[in-house]
Amino acid sequence: MRLILASTSPRRKEILSLLGLPFEVVSPGIEEIFRPDRSPSDEAVYWAVEKTRTVHRRYPDALVIGSDTVIDLDGKSIGKPVDRDDAVRILSLLAGRTHTVVTAVAVVLSGKDERVAVEMTKVRMRPASREVLIQYAATGEPLDKAGAYSLQGEGRKLIEALEGDYLSAVGLPLRTVAGLLREAGIRTEVDVEAIYHRREIMNWRNYET
Repeated sequence: MRLILASTSPRRKEILSLLGLPFEVVSPGIEEIFRPDRSPSDEAVYWAVEKTRTVHRRYPDALVIGSDTVIDLDGKSIGKPVDRDDAVRILSLLAGRTHTVVTAVAVVLSGKDERVAVEMTKVRMRPASREVLIQYAATGEPLDKAGAYSLQGEGRKLIEALEGDYLSAVGLPLRTVAGLLREAGIRTEVDVEAIYHRREIMNWRNYET
């Protein structure tokens, strides 16, 4: 069966490739606009499903995977920054506090066959001066990341602790995806649990406890 990832995120592409399955990447081409009446979890689910359905309408014979990540800070949704100043603003809100990275995954086989899962990862940020945050924003790394930081990049210096699925916080919970694919009849020969045990990708070992 044709497998499509409804995302242009290089991080999600790299994570999905770990399953060893052939797949294509297709951009959903939609603009995400948050609604204040939706919780962070509902927001992530809504956009994961919307991305998946949008691509599936173009490729109805394929199995399409879509994902969306939203930061939950005290029940409020935080997405990607619009520019460097916005990145500093977001990072200032997160500094010295614990937030939840909410990642939703949707799989669509047909208009009536959808599966959705949500994973949540706790992240505690170190206190940081405005100068440090401005310097980090100036690298450009935060600009396409929910929460304006990269766990696997230079943003790891801002992180004090992480609890939960690291790959989910990066953008795609591999264990969850593998489970959804199995439910849809697609199996992989890759040992997913071994990947989680070894932690050899994306600077994962920086977060070993």
